[in-house]
Amino acid sequence: MPDWINAVIMGVVEGLTEFIPVSSTGMLLLTKKLLGLPDGFWDTFTVLIQLGAILAVVVLYFQRLWGVVLRLPGDPQARRFVLSVLVAFLPAAVLGALFHDYIKRILFDSPTAQCIALIVGGVILLFIDRVVPPPTRNDPMKLPLGTALAIGLFQCLALIPGTSRSGATIVGSMLMGVEKKAAAEFSFFLAIPIMAGAFVLDAFKNRHELATVKGEIPLIAIGFVVSFVVALLVIRAMLAIITKRGLAPFGWFRIAVGAIGLALLARG
Repeated sequence: MPDWINAVIMGVVEGLTEFIPVSSTGMLLLTKKLLGLPDGFWDTFTVLIQLGAILAVVVLYFQRLWGVVLRLPGDPQARRFVLSVLVAFLPAAVLGALFHDYIKRILFDSPTAQCIALIVGGVILLFIDRVVPPPTRNDPMKLPLGTALAIGLFQCLALIPGTSRSGATIVGSMLMGVEKKAAAEFSFFLAIPIMAGAFVLDAFKNRHELATVKGEIPLIAIGFVVSFVVALLVIRAMLAIITKRGLAPFGWFRIAVGAIGLALLARG
């Protein structure tokens, strides 16, 4: 298969899965394995195209985010929102930096563990969808710092490939009494620093490999643009689905993909 088609497929997978609770990392790793793509460049590729998904969030929420930036000097509420995102960001950022090499070396090389994590996470989503307490907060920009910290601790679970960063943060938010749509939106806001931080860390760790991919820039550009466009569409669709139907569709999807992945691995 031509590499540009592989780049399109990987970009679609990144855009489709980055912001829904199905684990983009697990999906990308499984897709890479199914396509038979080698390590090296394609590992670097998956890091770089995440920027497309980050840009999608910034574009969709630019007016609200820019408004926060403009109000920062004189608005305590704007400063509190920024602080809440930073508080939620820190736990996973610290643990991710400390255990980055172990996670990459051990957990990323286990497709079976990723499939099992997809299935277990799917079951958890189905369960949470039924037992979640009634929401008491519906504004993602006005969460108490204690709630933000709790969400950040839940996000640490996403360091295990296959768990899903958005799934962990949305579930954590809902358990803290945050309404479903607000939980999803806070997860989007939190994605900006956590994904940017992961990108910077991965880029630094793989700086020698990055120096060798200059000839592959067209492939990276394809993946970047595709992930950006697909993520734009997915974010809007996800908000509609999670508002109307909750987490169940994503739970069943995770279980199906994990089961199919285990079946394929058993055959291989």
